[in-house]
Amino acid sequence: MATLIFQRATWCLQISRTSKTFAVSFTTALPRRHKSGSLPSRSRAFQEAPTPRVSRHNQARSAFTSTKVHQAQQSSAAPVSSWLPEEYFTQQANGLRSSEIPQTATTQDLSGGLDDQPLVLDEGTTKVDWSRSFHGLSSQPFSKEAADILLQPIPPDDVEVKPDGIIYLPEIKYRRLLNKAFGPGAWGLAPRGETIVTAKAVTREYALVVLGRLVSVARGEQDYFSPEGIPTAAEGCKSNALMRCCKDLGVASELWDPVFIRKFMTQHVKEVFVEHQVTKKRKKLYMRKDGKVTYPYKEAKSFGAS
Repeated sequence: MATLIFQRATWCLQISRTSKTFAVSFTTALPRRHKSGSLPSRSRAFQEAPTPRVSRHNQARSAFTSTKVHQAQQSSAAPVSSWLPEEYFTQQANGLRSSEIPQTATTQDLSGGLDDQPLVLDEGTTKVDWSRSFHGLSSQPFSKEAADILLQPIPPDDVEVKPDGIIYLPEIKYRRLLNKAFGPGAWGLAPRGETIVTAKAVTREYALVVLGRLVSVARGEQDYFSPEGIPTAAEGCKSNALMRCCKDLGVASELWDPVFIRKFMTQHVKEVFVEHQVTKKRKKLYMRKDGKVTYPYKEAKSFGAS
């Protein structure tokens, strides 16, 4: 190796004995100044800067090592460990130990899939996973006695109206019809997913199972106004899913018939202007003709009436 020292910079040249591969490093270094401001002589600079000289030498050796590694990777030569001493891995590779040097990771072949297919379930008569199964769907109709109970017309006295004018059948009436048609214990709601709680509502998917077979799947939802009301909203979500599942059985299908809705609103619903007894605000409400205004509202005159 030949080392040339100048006043402003140092060149380091190292040539391999076994090949023509060589590495050159160039490092700028300003020599120290005397108190008088003059530059020291070349011999003085060489004696007072032993540490930069060793650092430049190591840089040249590192560059030479990197060149040899690249040359070995490009050709079918022997492994690096056969011609490179072990101390180059432990001392010259950026100060890392051989155990800390990153190794080449093997790439997993995913062309055959992720191997995450659903499990094959035993859908016999005793074991059915209702959270994902459609066992018995449309396999056979119900008996004529059960069908007559499910499809019977809804008595007008059972239908209620919300303050905004939407008519509905209370959820307890759906349960009574199912119990009358199939008997208590012959039907049930099976959740088909986790309960999802948003900032204002609770929702969950349920499956209606009757006599050991799936009948319908629907997602229920229910609003809530405070975190304390989430449990009650979860129960309301279940009842809402039951109502939607019963549509497939034909229960209370009149409630979605526009002709029935208009007729019912004309015969059994009235519009009432009410006033809030605390805030004194007025608004229009819908209610059954046989109903009465209750607290905190009281009946008031219509808007614009004197």
